[in-house]
Amino acid sequence: MFDSGFGGLTVARAVIDLLPREDLVYLGDTARYPYGPRPLEEVRGFAHQIARHLVERYDAKLLVVACNTAAAAALDELRASLPIPVVGVIGPGVRALVRATTSGRVGVIGTVGTIGSGAYQEAVAAADPDVTLTCAACPGFVEFVERGEADSDQVRVLAERLLAPIREAKVDTLLLGCTHYPYLARTISDAVGRDVVLVSSADETGFEIRSLLEGGDLGAPERGRPGRHRFVSTGDVEWFRTLGQRLLGPEVLEVERHSWTVGSETDGPDATSS
Repeated sequence: MFDSGFGGLTVARAVIDLLPREDLVYLGDTARYPYGPRPLEEVRGFAHQIARHLVERYDAKLLVVACNTAAAAALDELRASLPIPVVGVIGPGVRALVRATTSGRVGVIGTVGTIGSGAYQEAVAAADPDVTLTCAACPGFVEFVERGEADSDQVRVLAERLLAPIREAKVDTLLLGCTHYPYLARTISDAVGRDVVLVSSADETGFEIRSLLEGGDLGAPERGRPGRHRFVSTGDVEWFRTLGQRLLGPEVLEVERHSWTVGSETDGPDATSS
Protein backbone atom coordinates (compact mmCIF):
# COMPACT_ATOMS: atom_id res chain seq x y z
CA MET A 1 0.00 0.00 0.00
CA PHE A 2 1.29 3.48 -0.74
CA ASP A 3 0.34 7.12 -0.42
CA SER A 4 2.12 10.43 -0.76
CA GLY A 5 2.20 10.68 3.00
CA PHE A 6 -0.15 9.91 5.86
CA GLY A 7 -3.64 9.97 4.36
CA GLY A 8 -3.48 6.36 3.27
CA LEU A 9 -3.19 5.39 6.94
CA THR A 10 -6.98 5.67 7.00
CA VAL A 11 -7.05 2.81 4.47
CA ALA A 12 -4.39 0.94 6.45
CA ARG A 13 -6.51 1.27 9.60
CA ALA A 14 -9.50 -0.21 7.81
CA VAL A 15 -7.45 -3.11 6.45
CA ILE A 16 -5.83 -3.88 9.82
CA ASP A 17 -9.23 -3.92 11.50
CA LEU A 18 -11.00 -5.92 8.79
CA LEU A 19 -8.16 -8.33 7.97
CA PRO A 20 -6.13 -8.88 11.15
CA ARG A 21 -4.24 -11.90 9.71
CA GLU A 22 -2.88 -10.07 6.68
CA ASP A 23 0.68 -8.75 6.53
CA LEU A 24 0.80 -5.11 5.47
CA VAL A 25 3.56 -2.91 4.08
CA TYR A 26 2.74 0.80 3.94
CA LEU A 27 5.00 3.23 2.09
CA GLY A 28 4.50 6.95 2.64
CA ASP A 29 6.39 8.99 0.04
CA THR A 30 6.81 11.90 2.42
CA ALA A 31 9.99 13.13 0.72
CA ARG A 32 7.84 14.15 -2.27
CA TYR A 33 4.46 14.91 -0.70
CA PRO A 34 1.98 16.37 -1.33
CA TYR A 35 1.06 14.88 -4.71
CA GLY A 36 -2.07 16.99 -5.16
CA PRO A 37 -0.44 20.13 -6.63
CA ARG A 38 2.00 18.17 -8.84
CA PRO A 39 1.41 17.53 -12.56
CA LEU A 40 -0.35 14.20 -13.09
CA GLU A 41 2.42 13.00 -15.39
CA GLU A 42 4.93 13.42 -12.56
CA VAL A 43 2.64 11.63 -10.10
CA ARG A 44 2.20 8.84 -12.65
CA GLY A 45 5.96 8.32 -12.69
CA PHE A 46 6.11 8.22 -8.90
CA ALA A 47 3.30 5.66 -8.80
CA HIS A 48 5.01 3.31 -11.25
CA GLN A 49 8.28 3.58 -9.36
CA ILE A 50 6.74 2.86 -5.96
CA ALA A 51 4.57 0.04 -7.28
CA ARG A 52 7.54 -1.77 -8.83
CA HIS A 53 9.50 -1.30 -5.62
CA LEU A 54 6.76 -2.79 -3.42
CA VAL A 55 6.20 -5.76 -5.72
CA GLU A 56 9.90 -6.55 -6.17
CA ARG A 57 11.18 -5.87 -2.65
CA TYR A 58 8.27 -7.16 -0.59
CA ASP A 59 6.78 -9.76 -2.93
CA ALA A 60 3.37 -8.11 -2.64
CA LYS A 61 0.36 -10.24 -3.60
CA LEU A 62 -1.95 -7.21 -3.93
CA LEU A 63 -1.24 -3.51 -4.32
CA VAL A 64 -3.39 -0.75 -2.85
CA VAL A 65 -3.02 2.74 -4.32
CA ALA A 66 -4.18 4.51 -1.16
CA CYS A 67 -3.85 7.96 -2.72
CA ASN A 68 -6.60 9.51 -4.81
CA THR A 69 -4.21 11.63 -6.87
CA ALA A 70 -2.00 8.64 -7.69
CA ALA A 71 -5.06 6.52 -8.47
CA ALA A 72 -6.40 9.20 -10.81
CA ALA A 73 -3.04 9.44 -12.54
CA ALA A 74 -1.96 5.81 -12.85
CA LEU A 75 -4.45 3.19 -11.67
CA ASP A 76 -5.35 1.79 -15.10
CA GLU A 77 -1.70 1.69 -16.19
CA LEU A 78 -0.67 -0.10 -12.99
CA ARG A 79 -3.38 -2.69 -13.46
CA ALA A 80 -2.18 -3.30 -17.00
CA SER A 81 1.52 -3.52 -16.14
CA LEU A 82 1.65 -5.40 -12.83
CA PRO A 83 1.24 -9.17 -12.35
CA ILE A 84 -0.92 -8.75 -9.23
CA PRO A 85 -4.35 -7.22 -8.48
CA VAL A 86 -4.32 -3.44 -7.96
CA VAL A 87 -6.99 -1.72 -5.88
CA GLY A 88 -7.63 2.01 -5.96
CA VAL A 89 -9.71 4.30 -3.78
CA ILE A 90 -11.87 5.95 -6.44
CA GLY A 91 -14.17 3.10 -7.51
CA PRO A 92 -15.16 1.88 -4.02
CA GLY A 93 -15.93 5.39 -2.84
CA VAL A 94 -18.02 6.26 -5.89
CA ARG A 95 -20.09 3.11 -5.63
CA ALA A 96 -20.87 3.88 -1.99
CA LEU A 97 -21.67 7.50 -2.87
CA VAL A 98 -24.34 6.69 -5.45
CA ARG A 99 -25.85 4.03 -3.17
CA ALA A 100 -26.18 6.48 -0.29
CA THR A 101 -27.86 9.43 -2.01
CA THR A 102 -31.61 9.84 -1.86
CA SER A 103 -31.92 13.22 -3.59
CA GLY A 104 -29.59 12.46 -6.50
CA ARG A 105 -27.41 15.48 -5.66
CA VAL A 106 -23.94 14.40 -4.59
CA GLY A 107 -20.55 15.99 -4.07
CA VAL A 108 -16.90 15.00 -4.22
CA ILE A 109 -14.01 16.90 -2.69
CA GLY A 110 -10.34 16.18 -3.31
CA THR A 111 -6.97 17.65 -4.14
CA VAL A 112 -6.44 19.94 -7.10
CA GLY A 113 -4.83 17.07 -9.02
CA THR A 114 -7.60 14.60 -8.29
CA ILE A 115 -10.48 16.93 -9.16
CA GLY A 116 -8.65 18.33 -12.18
CA SER A 117 -8.03 14.84 -13.57
CA GLY A 118 -11.75 14.25 -14.12
CA ALA A 119 -11.44 10.74 -12.67
CA TYR A 120 -14.28 11.17 -10.19
CA GLN A 121 -16.49 12.90 -12.71
CA GLU A 122 -16.08 9.97 -15.11
CA ALA A 123 -16.55 7.37 -12.39
CA VAL A 124 -19.75 8.95 -11.06
CA ALA A 125 -21.19 9.32 -14.57
CA ALA A 126 -20.46 5.65 -15.25
CA ALA A 127 -21.93 4.50 -11.94
CA ASP A 128 -25.16 6.52 -12.19
CA PRO A 129 -25.64 9.03 -15.03
CA ASP A 130 -28.80 10.38 -13.37
CA VAL A 131 -27.08 11.91 -10.33
CA THR A 132 -26.02 15.55 -10.27
CA LEU A 133 -22.40 15.93 -9.19
CA THR A 134 -20.68 18.97 -7.69
CA CYS A 135 -16.91 18.83 -7.21
CA ALA A 136 -14.62 21.07 -5.19
CA ALA A 137 -10.84 21.08 -4.95
CA CYS A 138 -9.54 21.71 -1.44
CA PRO A 139 -5.90 22.87 -1.57
CA GLY A 140 -4.38 23.11 1.87
CA PHE A 141 -6.40 20.39 3.59
CA VAL A 142 -3.65 17.78 3.25
CA GLU A 143 -1.01 20.10 4.66
CA PHE A 144 -3.15 20.90 7.73
CA VAL A 145 -3.61 17.18 8.45
CA GLU A 146 0.06 16.38 8.03
CA ARG A 147 1.05 19.25 10.34
CA GLY A 148 -1.28 17.80 12.96
CA GLU A 149 -3.64 20.80 12.75
CA ALA A 150 -6.87 19.06 11.83
CA ASP A 151 -8.98 21.08 14.28
CA SER A 152 -7.48 24.56 14.07
CA ASP A 153 -9.38 27.81 13.52
CA GLN A 154 -7.43 28.30 10.28
CA VAL A 155 -8.58 25.04 8.71
CA ARG A 156 -12.17 25.79 9.71
CA VAL A 157 -12.04 29.15 7.96
CA LEU A 158 -10.50 27.49 4.90
CA ALA A 159 -13.19 24.80 4.88
CA GLU A 160 -15.99 27.37 4.98
CA ARG A 161 -14.55 29.04 1.89
CA LEU A 162 -13.58 25.97 -0.15
CA LEU A 163 -16.76 24.03 0.56
CA ALA A 164 -19.15 26.87 -0.28
CA PRO A 165 -19.96 25.33 -3.73
CA ILE A 166 -20.87 22.03 -2.05
CA ARG A 167 -23.11 23.77 0.45
CA GLU A 168 -24.80 25.87 -2.24
CA ALA A 169 -25.46 22.77 -4.39
CA LYS A 170 -27.55 21.29 -1.56
CA VAL A 171 -26.00 17.84 -1.88
CA ASP A 172 -27.23 15.16 0.50
CA THR A 173 -24.11 12.97 0.24
CA LEU A 174 -20.44 13.99 0.05
CA LEU A 175 -17.53 11.72 -0.83
CA LEU A 176 -14.24 12.52 0.86
CA GLY A 177 -12.12 11.97 -2.24
CA CYS A 178 -8.79 12.15 -0.45
CA THR A 179 -7.68 9.68 2.18
CA HIS A 180 -6.51 12.55 4.41
CA TYR A 181 -9.97 14.05 4.65
CA PRO A 182 -11.53 11.66 7.21
CA TYR A 183 -9.25 13.35 9.75
CA LEU A 184 -11.16 16.57 8.95
CA ALA A 185 -14.61 14.97 9.03
CA ARG A 186 -15.98 17.14 11.84
CA THR A 187 -14.71 20.34 10.26
CA ILE A 188 -16.09 19.33 6.86
CA SER A 189 -19.43 18.36 8.36
CA ASP A 190 -19.71 21.71 10.13
CA ALA A 191 -18.98 23.51 6.86
CA VAL A 192 -21.45 21.63 4.61
CA GLY A 193 -24.15 20.89 7.18
CA ARG A 194 -24.60 18.06 9.65
CA ASP A 195 -27.44 16.56 7.56
CA VAL A 196 -25.04 15.76 4.70
CA VAL A 197 -23.85 12.15 4.75
CA LEU A 198 -20.07 11.85 4.51
CA VAL A 199 -18.70 8.83 2.63
CA SER A 200 -15.10 7.76 3.30
CA SER A 201 -13.26 6.31 0.33
CA ALA A 202 -10.83 4.79 2.84
CA ASP A 203 -13.43 2.65 4.60
CA GLU A 204 -15.04 1.57 1.34
CA THR A 205 -11.64 0.57 -0.06
CA GLY A 206 -11.04 -1.57 3.03
CA PHE A 207 -14.31 -3.42 2.42
CA GLU A 208 -13.38 -4.01 -1.22
CA ILE A 209 -9.96 -5.37 -0.27
CA ARG A 210 -11.59 -7.77 2.20
CA SER A 211 -14.05 -8.95 -0.42
CA LEU A 212 -11.28 -9.50 -2.95
CA LEU A 213 -9.01 -11.41 -0.58
CA GLU A 214 -11.65 -13.50 1.14
CA GLY A 215 -13.51 -14.22 -2.10
CA GLY A 216 -10.48 -15.69 -3.88
CA ASP A 217 -7.35 -17.61 -3.05
CA LEU A 218 -5.28 -14.60 -1.93
CA GLY A 219 -6.34 -14.56 1.71
CA ALA A 220 -3.80 -15.11 4.46
CA PRO A 221 -3.44 -18.75 5.55
CA GLU A 222 -4.58 -19.87 8.97
CA ARG A 223 -1.65 -19.40 11.30
CA GLY A 224 -0.85 -18.80 14.91
CA ARG A 225 0.17 -15.16 14.59
CA PRO A 226 -1.56 -11.95 13.64
CA GLY A 227 -0.53 -10.04 10.55
CA ARG A 228 2.73 -8.08 10.62
CA HIS A 229 2.71 -4.37 9.77
CA ARG A 230 5.71 -2.58 8.28
CA PHE A 231 5.83 1.15 7.71
CA VAL A 232 8.25 2.82 5.33
CA SER A 233 8.90 6.54 4.81
CA THR A 234 10.98 8.26 2.16
CA GLY A 235 11.31 11.30 4.43
CA ASP A 236 11.82 11.91 8.14
CA VAL A 237 11.16 8.58 9.86
CA GLU A 238 10.77 10.05 13.35
CA TRP A 239 8.17 12.51 12.11
CA PHE A 240 6.38 9.65 10.35
CA ARG A 241 6.42 7.52 13.50
CA THR A 242 5.13 10.32 15.74
CA LEU A 243 2.36 11.49 13.41
CA GLY A 244 1.61 7.94 12.29
CA GLN A 245 0.96 6.81 15.86
CA ARG A 246 -1.39 9.74 16.38
CA LEU A 247 -3.30 9.15 13.14
CA LEU A 248 -3.32 5.33 12.91
CA GLY A 249 -2.49 3.99 16.34
CA PRO A 250 0.11 1.95 18.23
CA GLU A 251 0.83 -0.31 15.25
CA VAL A 252 3.33 2.28 14.01
CA LEU A 253 6.11 1.10 16.30
CA GLU A 254 9.05 1.37 13.93
CA VAL A 255 9.46 3.11 10.59
CA GLU A 256 11.97 2.07 7.96
CA ARG A 257 13.72 4.65 5.82
CA HIS A 258 13.77 4.30 2.03
CA SER A 259 15.68 6.73 -0.18
CA TRP A 260 15.40 6.93 -3.93
CA THR A 261 18.80 7.07 -5.58
CA VAL A 262 19.78 10.34 -7.23
CA GLY A 263 18.30 10.63 -10.69
CA SER A 264 15.77 7.81 -10.18
CA GLU A 265 12.74 9.79 -9.00
CA THR A 266 10.51 8.54 -11.76
CA ASP A 267 12.42 6.00 -13.77
CA GLY A 268 12.92 2.89 -11.70
CA PRO A 269 12.96 1.10 -8.38
CA ASP A 270 16.68 1.44 -7.64
CA ALA A 271 16.97 2.71 -4.12
CA THR A 272 18.69 2.24 -0.82
CA SER A 273 17.02 1.56 2.50
CA SER A 274 18.11 2.03 6.08
